[in-house]
Amino acid sequence: MAQRFRRGFRQLACAALVALLAACGSAPVGPGFYRVERGDTVSKIARGNRQSVSNIVRWNNLSNPDAIEVGQVLRVAPPAGSAAGAERTAPRATAAAPRESAPDSSGPAPAPVSSISLIWPTAGQVVRNFDGRNSKGIDIVNAPGTPIVAAAPGTVVYAGNGLRGYGNLLIIKHGGDYLTAYAHNQALFVKEGESVAQGQKIAAMGDSDNDRVMLHFELRYQGRSIDPARDLPPR
Repeated sequence: MAQRFRRGFRQLACAALVALLAACGSAPVGPGFYRVERGDTVSKIARGNRQSVSNIVRWNNLSNPDAIEVGQVLRVAPPAGSAAGAERTAPRATAAAPRESAPDSSGPAPAPVSSISLIWPTAGQVVRNFDGRNSKGIDIVNAPGTPIVAAAPGTVVYAGNGLRGYGNLLIIKHGGDYLTAYAHNQALFVKEGESVAQGQKIAAMGDSDNDRVMLHFELRYQGRSIDPARDLPPR
């Protein structure tokens, strides 16, 4: 009975993680719009797009800003011909205020600096970079069977092919609410619940559910996709 309960709990946890990836990887939205992801708030979306909360609320007719839902599409840029709205979003400079770097408007805000140490998950050429909207990770191409390794130590929380568009997929959970995902593999060498070391071979590169041989690699913090290149060493 206890074993059956643990198996059921593990399946539910993995299903939730897969659903999270599916929600975050849904169809792209047009310029000036943003699809709400798990953990988002109106203030966080406003900061990430260099807008004020009042503008986001006004442009989307939000009666309750605390009730946005995952998958909801919000306008994050002024409607055409609304120059005044754009002007109100510009911050006023003050002589005494310290300068802060502007958030990256191309996608979700980055995770805290130096909170995870990654190594490259495979060798090859990066053919697609992260942009936070149309691309939730990076794509690395090489020959079939090229080794895929764990980018950081952690625990395998999903190993399978149940998420359409990702092929043979591995998801590894790391400390500090981080996940890494490794998609389109030819073969998987680790199982759910298994602990892996950084640099351990976990898969072989392939083209499962894809039109070319490559690794699609994602890094997520508290459910939100972030640019893995920021935490990968230069090469």
